[in-house]
Amino acid sequence: MVAGAKQVDLEAWEFFLRRAVLAAGARVMEEILEEVGCGRRREPVVCSCGECMSSVGVREKKIRTILGMVPFRRSLFICPACGEARIPGDELLNIKHTGFSPGARRLMVHAGSRTSFIDAEEDLQLYANLDVDRRDIERVAEGVGESIEAWMKQQDAEVLEQAEHISVEPVEKDIPMLYVAFDGTGIPMRREDLKGRKGKSPDGSAKTREVKLGCSFTQTTCDEDGRPVRDPDSTTYVGAIENSDCFGWRIYAEALRRGLDHAENVVVLTDGAVYNKSIVQMHFPGAIHIIDLYHAREHICEIAKLLLPEDKRQWHEAKWLALLDEGKIENLIERIDSHIPRRGKKRKEALLGISYLRDNADRMRYADFRSRGFFVGSGVIEAGCRTVVGQRLKKSGMFWSVDGANAIIAARCCLHSRRFDDFWDERAAA
Repeated sequence: MVAGAKQVDLEAWEFFLRRAVLAAGARVMEEILEEVGCGRRREPVVCSCGECMSSVGVREKKIRTILGMVPFRRSLFICPACGEARIPGDELLNIKHTGFSPGARRLMVHAGSRTSFIDAEEDLQLYANLDVDRRDIERVAEGVGESIEAWMKQQDAEVLEQAEHISVEPVEKDIPMLYVAFDGTGIPMRREDLKGRKGKSPDGSAKTREVKLGCSFTQTTCDEDGRPVRDPDSTTYVGAIENSDCFGWRIYAEALRRGLDHAENVVVLTDGAVYNKSIVQMHFPGAIHIIDLYHAREHICEIAKLLLPEDKRQWHEAKWLALLDEGKIENLIERIDSHIPRRGKKRKEALLGISYLRDNADRMRYADFRSRGFFVGSGVIEAGCRTVVGQRLKKSGMFWSVDGANAIIAARCCLHSRRFDDFWDERAAA
């Protein structure tokens, strides 16, 4: 019959058979769950107050699974002493207080953290035949994102606790080069989360909050030209809207998890902000701290624009940048100093610029760093700010709450760090 047909709509067959297979799977799932939710129990159900609870009958709920809607009949237990209610079947299947199965929630979090909730709704229906509303995706994605954040914090706490117990035995330095980099990027926020905050708007108000993002990655080789090569799939991310003290502990715990104590060389790349230097001094005192070359070049260009007339700027700026690339900061300061006026506003601004160079001189020995095979630019974390944060949280028309943003940031860091499966595996085993 098929062989003799002049026209065959294979696409229609595909979608029809997919729906049929999923529907059959849902019926099988219903039969399996029938044995889980109710029936005589071997062990008594005990209330949190210590009393044995009594069954008061069976209740049914609809569970939206990746196979479709599945009815689930389960026993409800009430404590005769305090009146507390429990449904062991919901607890066993990890569907307490939700109508979505773990598999459905996993897909919803994955989709909702990668793209807008509107697009996620369309994608889930098309790719997984999962009919869920964008508002449900938002609630589930942010709720699970909070759980991911709590899971990551718990792992951080365990790593930090282990680090407190310093072993007298020498640690094998089996990681040739570990890099730690961090930076910040602003995301648009709801008005209620911006009250009292100063910003760059003409009226001094803020429209964004800073997400602090950090990453760790390793390097084992250089290319034929001596340039460092980042190890494939070695980059992991952490981030949140939080103060620098909390973020310092967060990035330090991530570095420990990645093998900070086992690294032969540790390089920290930052933009030279004051709080960044404080984090390095507190948590990475033995690391090689490098100011990102791109930020340093921007700084020189700003000084050149401040001090030099336009017709002479290009020549002097090129000379200054050449000295910067060579790491000859003292010579660079001398060149700039000869163009600083004796008085006025420009002098004050230029002296601040020179102070920045003088304070960071040892962090700008770029020729030396290159000769040792180090990265001197923070391109990895800059790219992370765009991909991990910007592509999801800075789209047109988006405005976030702090809690909602941090939940999605946690989910995206987990995804981009290839830890998403670990979270769900541990959640299922708990």
